[in-house]
Amino acid sequence: MAAVQTTSERALNKVAIVGVLIATIIFLAPIYWIVSTSFKPRNLATTIPPTVLFEPEISPFVKLVLRRSQLREQPSPEEYAAAPWWERLVFDGGEKVVRDGQGNVQLSGYPSRFVNSLIVAIVSTVLAVGMGTITAYGFSRFKVKGEQDWLFFILSTRMLPPVVVAIPMFLMYRAVGLNDTHLGLIILYTAFNLSFSVWLMKGFIDEIPREYEEAALVDGYTRMEAFFKVVLPEAATGIAATAVFCFITAWNEYAFALIMTRRTAQTAPPFIPSQVGSGLPDWTVIASGTFLFLLPVAIFTFLLRNHLLRGMSFGAIRK
Repeated sequence: MAAVQTTSERALNKVAIVGVLIATIIFLAPIYWIVSTSFKPRNLATTIPPTVLFEPEISPFVKLVLRRSQLREQPSPEEYAAAPWWERLVFDGGEKVVRDGQGNVQLSGYPSRFVNSLIVAIVSTVLAVGMGTITAYGFSRFKVKGEQDWLFFILSTRMLPPVVVAIPMFLMYRAVGLNDTHLGLIILYTAFNLSFSVWLMKGFIDEIPREYEEAALVDGYTRMEAFFKVVLPEAATGIAATAVFCFITAWNEYAFALIMTRRTAQTAPPFIPSQVGSGLPDWTVIASGTFLFLLPVAIFTFLLRNHLLRGMSFGAIRK
């Protein structure tokens, strides 16, 4: 009987391993496709059947950061030879680099949109996590009248999808002059992430024994000193985990960025799909922009991976 059970367990383990491998392939296949397409020549991006083996090139990334237009006349051999290497890559794709009246190269809108995404995501994450931590500490350590009602009200701000409130927010922002501004997006993303931050941080702070603070108060610390020198270091794991989730939400947000911005404060998500080549969408440029857009989130999550793994269990709400 024991041998039968052992055989069954081995079979279940093999099935589980196969299931994990299949799920991994399913989840990683789109990422592989984006990365591979970003290094493909344009004529291989939409081939049927798909081209798997190819010679990688960086021309999609060059085109991503440069403003281009359709090439009406082929450059002469002398002009082609005198052009910089990155301009020759654009020539090879049947396009030319746009220059101003002084001959300076014009950049595309992607670099500025990428910087806008960094500014908005970082500032809104810092504000949401900071205010969420202070609010969660108040709910965790003090008796607040109607605490459960307040917590439910805070959570209710996440119950509606963003697109439902996009039009009212657009009208209000237009009335106060916050349309197409960094401040407007920062306020919006901070408010949207704040409820998540409060609920997640409350779970983390509830796990920190009150005795730590009581001992600090006995030693002469003020309540504020105890919060900064005792609670915050103990909650660092939870803060890191909350920051990762808030940053990912703000970084990937599309609907508000599309409706609330046009040029000055527009972030990368609504800009990337607008990249077109000569007459048709240039999927290699779109893929390269998507690949670069994935890097900050991947790097940020990788750097905080240890805190994130510990935080998933440290902040668990226990009954």
